[in-house]
Amino acid sequence: MRTRRTATAGKLTVVLATLVLVAAGCGGPSPRAWAASVCQALTPWRAEISKLTSSTKQQMTAQTTPPQAKENLVRLFAGAEQASETARRKVEEAGVPEVDHGPEVSAGFRGSLSKMRDAYGRARTTIDRLDTAQAGPFYDGVRAAVDTLNQEYDASALDTSKLNSPELKEAFDEVPECR
Repeated sequence: MRTRRTATAGKLTVVLATLVLVAAGCGGPSPRAWAASVCQALTPWRAEISKLTSSTKQQMTAQTTPPQAKENLVRLFAGAEQASETARRKVEEAGVPEVDHGPEVSAGFRGSLSKMRDAYGRARTTIDRLDTAQAGPFYDGVRAAVDTLNQEYDASALDTSKLNSPELKEAFDEVPECR
């Protein structure tokens, strides 16, 4: 027969075990684990963006009608937008690395990917709104949208000078996922 004291001790044990588990989960991943997760998120993203960039260049020079080019470019930019969001979400899921300024580092990566995602989304919307009745003005609009995209993309690059972490630099250099 359990006494009241035994029941209280059992509840206290459960509460303490829960607190230990929660406290253990409060720390972020190690620099190596975080770098591996981030590289696992960014490697397929970079490959997809590279493929989409190549396809966009082909669309700009292909002998297609403006409606075909518009459809293809809208689809390509939507793909880049989605790939950027997927990478951003995976970096978010990686957590905050256990390094000095870990929250800022994580936020910097996520913010950069968000800006890239948004740039692709704006390019997609701009091209989707272009009139395809005349090829000349349509392709001028596409060129303008791509120029704007390139400027926004460059501006969204992660400023690593403010996120300098020797532990993360070493981790990114060493983990196999980043090679």
